[in-house]
Amino acid sequence: MGTMGERTISRSGGDMNRNRKTTNVLAALGAAALALGLTAGMAQVVQAKGARRAADQDPGVISGIVYFKGTPPKRATLDMSADPVCAGEHSAPVLAPDGAVNPSNTLPNVFLYIESVPGHFPTPPPATLTQAGCMYEPHVLGLMVGQELFIVSKDPTTHNVHFMSKINRAWNETQEPGAPPLMHRFTRPEIMIPIHCNKHPWMSAYLGVVSNPFFTVTGDEGTYAIKGLPPGEYTLHAWTATFGTQEQKVTVRAGETASANFTFK
Repeated sequence: MGTMGERTISRSGGDMNRNRKTTNVLAALGAAALALGLTAGMAQVVQAKGARRAADQDPGVISGIVYFKGTPPKRATLDMSADPVCAGEHSAPVLAPDGAVNPSNTLPNVFLYIESVPGHFPTPPPATLTQAGCMYEPHVLGLMVGQELFIVSKDPTTHNVHFMSKINRAWNETQEPGAPPLMHRFTRPEIMIPIHCNKHPWMSAYLGVVSNPFFTVTGDEGTYAIKGLPPGEYTLHAWTATFGTQEQKVTVRAGETASANFTFK
């Protein structure tokens, strides 16, 4: 009897030990599953936060229209008789570009730019200033510091390209008919640089040099768009040769378009 009792007690104790081991294993498995679940959940949270941060950095846009209010000024007729080659390239009188107003009461040749944008940006591709019909095309041009500017002549007469800089080094080069394009770079921001031809005094243009690629010039509809801006608050400048300058504070949000119109009188 005593022997059987001892065996019974021994078996019961073994079962209890096995039960405890099983319970411990199950607890460990449960803890591991819980840990894996938490890790996966945390990973999803981190990914979601990363996606939100990426979305927050999506570039934005500033767009608008530059209006004109009032009676457009009378523009001068350019006298090109000093060079018969230039005069012969036009069948009708040529008006001075400064003071032009579009038929829609908007302004062309408005240089819009953001003076300061944090960060480093790649230099845009080369820009071109063309001499055709003894006029500069375009009349207003923007460049980023370090960007190449090629000056091309399509005229069968000699030109003299004179950048009348005050901050950058002044530059004055003669370009014969059929000569290859001239190339120039500017090393400092400067708003605005007058351009003249010493041989043809009616030829004029303006060049804006800025430290970032966020600039543009209005055309025949007076519209503009500055794309690819990092989210933030900026001061947007609008320059004209005839009607002065204006500026606005603009907030750019990720992936959105901010509107900023100007009215000159």
